[in-house]
Amino acid sequence: MFQVLGGRSLQAARLLAPRTAVLVEAVRGRKSRTDPVAKSKEGRIKVPPSVDPVEMVVLKERYSEYELIMRALRLEFKEEVLRKKYEEETGSQAEERARQEEEEHRALMDWNNQENLRMLKARISRIQKEEEEAEIKKMEAAVQRDEELQEFIRQKEEEILQLQKEAKNFITLENLDQRIEEALDNPKNYNFAVDKEGKVVKRTVLQ
Repeated sequence: MFQVLGGRSLQAARLLAPRTAVLVEAVRGRKSRTDPVAKSKEGRIKVPPSVDPVEMVVLKERYSEYELIMRALRLEFKEEVLRKKYEEETGSQAEERARQEEEEHRALMDWNNQENLRMLKARISRIQKEEEEAEIKKMEAAVQRDEELQEFIRQKEEEILQLQKEAKNFITLENLDQRIEEALDNPKNYNFAVDKEGKVVKRTVLQ
């Protein structure tokens, strides 16, 4: 840093400063930008103030020193920022962050194990329930098949009894003569008429 002395020194420093974009004020008092030059300033010629060569040399030296000091400060600040960043990544803060990550990982693993155990219990319970339901359905199907088999056997037994009952009236070689004599002794007339209700209304006489 340097100290500027006097108004001329300040003006010289402004002349030595790097040029930047021209800044135009948005408002210049009551006078607009298109107004002509005032009559009191029509013949005036602006002459820059004189510059002392010795003072110019001193200012250049001091400005060079200022640039060197500012560059050194920037490098110092940059080094400090990089050092803090490195300490955060590899120092105590990094250890603390690693410890927190380890604790978080352990907590997540515990939660994952508990969740897996819960899902395993639910899966085992569901499988047992499905097996019980399948066993019940199997037993019900077996009972139903047994009932159907018993009903089938009962129907067949009834059919056999009916056939045995009807077999008594069958005509065989042994009772063929007897049946012929009975038919001759008891003739039956099948020549008759019935009404809509199935009653015999007319029968012809056997001759």
